[in-house]
Amino acid sequence: MSFMTMLTKKFSLPGKEEALPGRTVAIAPSEAHFVNGKSLNGPYPDGMKTVLLGMGCFWGAERLFWQLPGVHVTAVGYAGGHTANPTYNETCSGRTGHTEAVLVVYDPDAIRLEDLLKVFWESHDPTQGMRQGNDTGTQYRSAIYVNSPEHLVLAEQTRDAYQVALNQGGVSASITTEIRELDTFYFAEDYHQQYLARNPAGYCGIGGTGVACPAAG
Repeated sequence: MSFMTMLTKKFSLPGKEEALPGRTVAIAPSEAHFVNGKSLNGPYPDGMKTVLLGMGCFWGAERLFWQLPGVHVTAVGYAGGHTANPTYNETCSGRTGHTEAVLVVYDPDAIRLEDLLKVFWESHDPTQGMRQGNDTGTQYRSAIYVNSPEHLVLAEQTRDAYQVALNQGGVSASITTEIRELDTFYFAEDYHQQYLARNPAGYCGIGGTGVACPAAG
């Protein structure tokens, strides 16, 4: 594969027939959440809801959400692609189709999806396509994956509202965030989970546009 072909692949999603095959054995978390001690892979308490959010490097993104009241637990992993049970290195190759994602398990009676999406929109630049700041490649694309038609509509409404806010704030670029119904999530390796709690001086590439997201509801 030529250098130019590899470069193109890094910024374009592979088709299903091009994707790496993956494996039948899943990566399973071996430890509880490093910050709150709760199980990463459940079972979660009755009534909990989930959403998958991709906003660049998942290390910094996860920390944003585990700090929010009403969030039960968070975990990082891979979503949105074709490869079953991918590894970090495979995802970074651009040949799985996955983006780095944060699984947010939350109590809808304590925090609304709208509130989570406000943090999402304000904490990264959703107009950058297959990158986030200096992090480049398909695994850094912005994404919201929900598991119901109602949440899909809500996510799209917040996108449209934030696009207006961006334009009014002087940002002319269009939002490129991928929004769709999807609940398939593959856990990342243990050393990625709650990385910035384990490594407080670790890399965090999170940074927003400076434009506030309009309050919903």
